[in-house]
Amino acid sequence: MPVKANIESKILDAAYKLFLEKGYRHTTMDDIAQMLGMSKKTLYKYYPGKFELLAASFEVTKTKLTAKVEAIVDNRYISFPLKLKSTLTVMASLLGPINPELFEDLREHAPEIWEGLEEYIKESAYTRFKQLLDQGISEGLVNPAVNVNLVVMLYATAIQSLMDPKFTAQFPEPIQKGMKIPPADIYDQAITIIYNGILTDEARNEFANA
Repeated sequence: MPVKANIESKILDAAYKLFLEKGYRHTTMDDIAQMLGMSKKTLYKYYPGKFELLAASFEVTKTKLTAKVEAIVDNRYISFPLKLKSTLTVMASLLGPINPELFEDLREHAPEIWEGLEEYIKESAYTRFKQLLDQGISEGLVNPAVNVNLVVMLYATAIQSLMDPKFTAQFPEPIQKGMKIPPADIYDQAITIIYNGILTDEARNEFANA
């Protein structure tokens, strides 16, 4: 990796860790420079501000997610239920660490990035999740009575809604308190519920044991 690209990668890693830990509002360029052990002047040579760092960080996350999910979906040697389980694991590992406070910061202080993330989820659900469901139907592992387009919409809506602090804030306090579990577990349980509702008995058993 060229020196410039290597430095940019290290900067993005450090910035993203701080965004996850402190949120966007409470992370400063001073914090990022200090974590990297470089001057703020040097940091500004690579990125003009923390908004650009946030945008670049999420582009890296989306790129990683796309590459990993596509590799799973396109792998001819992995069974359909294992593909579902592997896809869920990848999503939980990359989206799970993003806490609700950071999502709230995105929505309130970086709406362009928030909207881009929402569009990415919709596009990803259509191009990759639907492709996976079509495979399951062709193999007789998804209930043929299921409307695939409806499932794709449920999938995308579940991910988007669970990311959105305003969505969860509209529920009574006992419900909100009951949702105080790690984000990775929320994704895992929500998507597993969808999977279990559409799979045949054979596929459901294999998915549970994958």
